[in-house]
Amino acid sequence: MSLLSATRDRLGREIARSRARLRHLRQRVFDREALVQAGHTPFEVIHTDGLVSLRYYPPLAESEIELADGTRVDVAQTPQRTPLVIVPPLAVNMLIYDLFPQRSLVRYLRARGFELYLVDWGRPTRAQDDLQLADYFDRFLPAALDRVRAHSGVERLNLHGWSFGGLFSLCHAAIAPEGIANLVLVGAPVDYHDNGVLGERYKALARAGHWTHDKTGLTAHNMPPTLLRSPGVLNSLVFKATSPMAAIRSYAGLAANLHDEDYVSNHATNAAFLDDMVAYPGGVVADFIDYLWIDNMLGEGRLPMPDPPADLSNVQAPILNISGRGDPIVTPSCSQAMTRFVSSDDVTCRTIRGGHVGIVSSETALAETWGEIADWLIARD
Repeated sequence: MSLLSATRDRLGREIARSRARLRHLRQRVFDREALVQAGHTPFEVIHTDGLVSLRYYPPLAESEIELADGTRVDVAQTPQRTPLVIVPPLAVNMLIYDLFPQRSLVRYLRARGFELYLVDWGRPTRAQDDLQLADYFDRFLPAALDRVRAHSGVERLNLHGWSFGGLFSLCHAAIAPEGIANLVLVGAPVDYHDNGVLGERYKALARAGHWTHDKTGLTAHNMPPTLLRSPGVLNSLVFKATSPMAAIRSYAGLAANLHDEDYVSNHATNAAFLDDMVAYPGGVVADFIDYLWIDNMLGEGRLPMPDPPADLSNVQAPILNISGRGDPIVTPSCSQAMTRFVSSDDVTCRTIRGGHVGIVSSETALAETWGEIADWLIARD
């Protein structure tokens, strides 16, 4: 090939790459939904109260599924006896559980034979700013679980709770232990004062909060909840601020790989979760401040609510506790503090690589814990 031909070919490839970059950038900015791979597993909404809804994932049509690491999983033909209910945290959208076709927790659990349900907390408006934590674990969650029991015909249920979903699951299991068969708790916060760097800040806030209350009688619960509301866009920014270099690397990688359609699609899919967080009601934020950060009620085995009817010693179900070695939001010591209080005689604690999101949805979670979760539950079915 002559030098002229080689130069022409190289120039042609660069022009094609430049056109691809412009096309993908335009699509990434103006038509992101077309790139997003998340949320494609079929489900049925079997209950809604206008805010909270309950999903049921019917059996998969395929005979096997392929995972991101190339592993193939045969779809179980006989369902497990005990239904599994996914209890998400607040502030997140539900795409995290069905992020990619080959890295979808709901598809994997359904393939392993679980009758699978998911509670969607919805998007609270300003009119719902008086909602508190107890509304979720002592009102909304029991109502959803009753619908699961009516739909499945099974009374005792398995719960899979990530982050605040784990807190809700643990607190509900303390209030109504007879209805819970097993608990899978992933990055579930308990002892806020034993939580690494954040824990030291919570303890400083506690000292300031107790001083303020002693001098003035003021607490977060004395403030109008509308003033404490945390909008979804703020929650997204705060979450990204816990790992700013990861956010910078993410967009630097996008800029360097705009020519690669798969890379752009993967980036848009992850952003569909991270950029679309949901507001915290003001009453919930007041509970964060007074009950969790200042009084550290769960860290003392108490439920974060006024006049709790039970405490964590009432939790009797077997527990699989999964935490992230690199999680700055809920450290392993913060989460595993639950073992000091629960009455369960079957508790397994696992610490894996990853941050707060990675321990539930990343390829590391897929490789290290998804199979263990399914096997652990099946062994107790």
